[in-house]
Amino acid sequence: MDRTLARASAMKLIYEWEMGGDGGEDTRLGLLEIKPGESESDYMERLVAGVKENKAEIDERIARYLNGWSIDRVNRVELSIMRVAVFEMTKTDLSPAVAVNEALELTRTYSSPEDVAFVNGVLGSIARSL
Repeated sequence: MDRTLARASAMKLIYEWEMGGDGGEDTRLGLLEIKPGESESDYMERLVAGVKENKAEIDERIARYLNGWSIDRVNRVELSIMRVAVFEMTKTDLSPAVAVNEALELTRTYSSPEDVAFVNGVLGSIARSL
């Protein structure tokens, strides 16, 4: 199973949800590389459902380490990436170090170099607190 692909797809669905979308079948079939029934699909679905179910707890944990920022000021792409990482750190068997590294790779792909340092600072602080 390619968890990196599942993670990227989950981040995209969480971003769409954050922006008011529903992550429906059109999105899943037309925009994502993962198709229903593929092994990555189950992990992607677990991440999306987990972030949605634990959003308040995840956002509170992120907000604690924003250092003078409010969560409303965080770019929605970086917030979606951090939500996936925090869920993986706190609710799965993935080690915090791997979750942070995977989040940084997503940030390098979908954001700017400056955002990598920001995401690393927040997630690194969360990982150290666990």
